[in-house]
Amino acid sequence: MIRGKVRDNEAIIRLRVFGPDAREIEIEAVLDTGYTASLTLPPSLIQSLRLVKTSAARGILGDGSEFQYQIFRAEIDWDGVRIELEIDEADTEPLLGMQLLHGYEVKLQVRHNGKLTIKKLAR
Repeated sequence: MIRGKVRDNEAIIRLRVFGPDAREIEIEAVLDTGYTASLTLPPSLIQSLRLVKTSAARGILGDGSEFQYQIFRAEIDWDGVRIELEIDEADTEPLLGMQLLHGYEVKLQVRHNGKLTIKKLAR
């Protein structure tokens, strides 16, 4: 089970992110149900971890405008297991998206210092 908290009306969890040469950082990521991919990181953290670029893509923002972004490979500790995933570069705080939550149940206590739990669903 993954535990987090609600702070300033944002659901936040801590994640360890690993780069290709044994570099590692711990981040706070905001759960964003409007983000369909797995995880975003800002350029400064991507550079710090020396992540390897795998591709580029185009996206559409909520206002309909298009933008281009870079995609990188990294590993994270997810529910006690180290997994490899694609990281989208975004000049914002780290965001945790719906793809990473697939197969999990999310419970939130939406109040100051409320609890957040992410639990794997039974098959």
